[in-house]
Amino acid sequence: MSDPATGDDQAATAERPRRPPPSGYRQGIITAITVLLGFSLAFLRFWGLEASGHWTVRSVLSTAILVLAVVLQIVALYRSLRIEDDDEREYRKTVRWLIASATVMLLGLLLTMAESAAHTGS
Repeated sequence: MSDPATGDDQAATAERPRRPPPSGYRQGIITAITVLLGFSLAFLRFWGLEASGHWTVRSVLSTAILVLAVVLQIVALYRSLRIEDDDEREYRKTVRWLIASATVMLLGLLLTMAESAAHTGS
């Protein structure tokens, strides 16, 4: 049925056949996610265990943001490995999860750089 308020046509959506993404796209996103996840985990290991200095409120905040990015990456990886992700609409959602995780990771890295610069400067 059509919902004029949202413009959503549920009948057309239910009848739409599954369209897989082009060949190689799923493999590409899985590779991208695992590379980003590997970097994130390696950086967290360095930041949490090997970096010099003392924990501050800002360093705990940046670490929490980095952990959130890792969680988002794991969700994106889980989504990309599901059979349902072989549908173009589901694939697009998974790409959005990946972009969100990369954005959060960038924010966390910027905060860690600021914290590191403040720690080195004093």
